[in-house]
Amino acid sequence: MANLIELDGVDAFYGKSHVLQNVSLHVGEGEVVSLLGRNGSGRSTTLKAIMGLVAVRAGKIRFRGKEITGRAPFDLAKLGIAFVPEDRRIFPNLTVRENIRLAALAGRKGPWTEQRIYEYFGVLGERKDKPAKLSGGEQQMLAIARALIANPAIILLDEPMEGLAPLIARNVEDVVRRIREEGNTILLVEQNAEVAMSLSDRGYVLSNGRVMADGPIERLRADADIMQRYLAV
Repeated sequence: MANLIELDGVDAFYGKSHVLQNVSLHVGEGEVVSLLGRNGSGRSTTLKAIMGLVAVRAGKIRFRGKEITGRAPFDLAKLGIAFVPEDRRIFPNLTVRENIRLAALAGRKGPWTEQRIYEYFGVLGERKDKPAKLSGGEQQMLAIARALIANPAIILLDEPMEGLAPLIARNVEDVVRRIREEGNTILLVEQNAEVAMSLSDRGYVLSNGRVMADGPIERLRADADIMQRYLAV
């Protein structure tokens, strides 16, 4: 299995704060890999480091074997890396259709067309010509749809169920599961560790900006010490 994304000894900073320390990980083509850990462990920062949104001062980030450390987010989107941020970054004064078409401009040709998006996300099809002033769950659907319309090689998915009511969160979880079953490659951050593990092939456990453990989900789940020390609420 070829690696799409590799981090090799990455140190990242917010200003003077050293938030990622010697982080190494990889995501193979067709895998769903989760970053596990408590709030403040460095999971979301890892995604932002890949996207060039935080300063990487040591180590290397590679995409398909070529170094991309510090590249601009727009350049990375053109390469095939899609980022769904925790705050979704929807343009509420544009229509749903306009939000999707803007995202398509930064992407590549592929199986995800505008029509397929509307078929896949029925609520977006119903509201495509209306302003994107949507509920939290609908916003998350639109954020994921904008990633898919770019036909990326990998999706960096940051807290897709954050702040959603339980029923809506399950709907979003079902969408992520369907996307996974179609063979899409995902690097996932999700606060609910059980949900994250149920969606993933492998995981990396982070604490205080360091990778403390990694491996197949079944092995991590079976390790009571790791579950208690780093993932128990």
